[in-house]
Formats: sequence, structure tokens, C-alpha cells
Amino acid sequence: QVQLVESGGGLAQSGGSLRLSCVASGITFDTYAIGWFRQAPGKDREAISCVSSHQGITYYREVVRGRFTISGDNAENTVYLQMNNLKPEDTAVYYCAAASLTGNSWFRRCEGSFDMDYWGKGTLVTVSS
Repeated sequence: QVQLVESGGGLAQSGGSLRLSCVASGITFDTYAIGWFRQAPGKDREAISCVSSHQGITYYREVVRGRFTISGDNAENTVYLQMNNLKPEDTAVYYCAAASLTGNSWFRRCEGSFDMDYWGKGTLVTVSS
């Protein structure tokens, strides 16, 4: 019943921008936190941003802090990742995922890139130099 669908990936040049979208169905952002993750070829998946608007908590991984911004439109059940000043090392498949605010710490689950409740299928971002 729950679905997360990412879009907005594509090709960008170094220094350019892209905005990724994650459209959620079957959940609301009042009871779920959302994270953005990425996985480059041959590398582990890593969390890049996690947010709970309900708790007023937002996290960004150090390597993207100041360049990427997470935001949302609750009325449309959509979360965005605005990516500015892109670098070739940002090339990866980007995923969104949701974690319930109840139970174990959603922040730890998101920051550690494990045990999220629902995952999207990803969208590819390629940054050329």
C-alpha cells in the first residue's frame, strides 16, 4: 500500500543543479520521517539527509551540507532534495525512504542507512566534470 517514487535525476555538469522529488502514498509526514540516500557503483549506501518536520529535526551528511537542501510539500505528500553546486563525486543512484516516528529512533535508523520501513526504487544522478 505504501509507495515512494523518486524522480528528477539525470545528467548535470559540475557546478550545476538538480531537484529530486519523492512522492509518497499511504503515509503522512506527521507520523513518518523521510530520508534521502545514495549509492555509487561499488560503494555502500549512505544517508545524505534525514528530516522529521513533526519533531523539528533535520540532518545532512557533512559532504553535502551547504549544497543540498531537503524540503517538503505536505499537502502533496512530496519531499524534495534540491542539489546545488553538484560535483562528480555526487554521481549515484538516489533513493528516498520512510521511517515511522514510533518505536526505535528514526534518526539513528536513517543516519545509519538501515532498517527504514519503506524504500523507493531510486533515480540516477550523473554529474560530469
